[in-house]
Amino acid sequence: MNDRPYKETDKMSDLICSNYSLLMVLSRFGLPLGFGDKTVKEVCAQHEVDCNTFLAVVNFVEEDRSSLDDEGDGVSVVSLMSYLKRAHVYFLDFNLPAIRRKLIEAIDCSSSNEVAFLILKFFDEYAAEVRKHMDYEDKVVFAYVEALLRKEADLPPYQISIFARRHDQIEAKLTELKNIIIKYYPAKRDTNLLNAVLFDIYNCEADLAMHCKVEDYMFIPVVRKLEREVKGNEKQ
Repeated sequence: MNDRPYKETDKMSDLICSNYSLLMVLSRFGLPLGFGDKTVKEVCAQHEVDCNTFLAVVNFVEEDRSSLDDEGDGVSVVSLMSYLKRAHVYFLDFNLPAIRRKLIEAIDCSSSNEVAFLILKFFDEYAAEVRKHMDYEDKVVFAYVEALLRKEADLPPYQISIFARRHDQIEAKLTELKNIIIKYYPAKRDTNLLNAVLFDIYNCEADLAMHCKVEDYMFIPVVRKLEREVKGNEKQ
């Protein structure tokens, strides 16, 4: 855990070396590796990423906060939304399919193995729930925020508080899946592959939990602020 907030003058390589999990934040801002000794500010400027938003997310994730200072002053809604969209692509198109492939390889999926069938069923139901949740965000929430950013006169009949009420933790089903694997899947001589996929599931659970926190405690407050500004101007 970092004992101080990261700053724009810090070297990007030092940031990653101090906490390798921040690699996921870099990826979701579209920042590639190979930045040498450049500072955070220099790397963000090179790739046209809003530095204030990047640092806000990095420090939020690093410090595992549950609130955003000053309602996210200096945080770009556009940049934060781009970050969330890339996270959706990562989970839906890469991470969850990769875990499923490893899961099939690790367990005996023959018709006679009821526990293996149950494990795969739980995982598929969980992945479908994640997809449903993220599709809703992509098609409804982000579309509404984009309309706010364009300051459209006729906004969709929506408000961000609906998303806040609807946004329950989508990683709950993973607990049941982990319990089935840990408690009930028959032990075999070589469990390396199953242990590896279980490790991936734990990582996915933690990553998704943090993704939801960024949405709840960063994205919703900055959108609520934008909402007040746009709708307040409309009334005037």
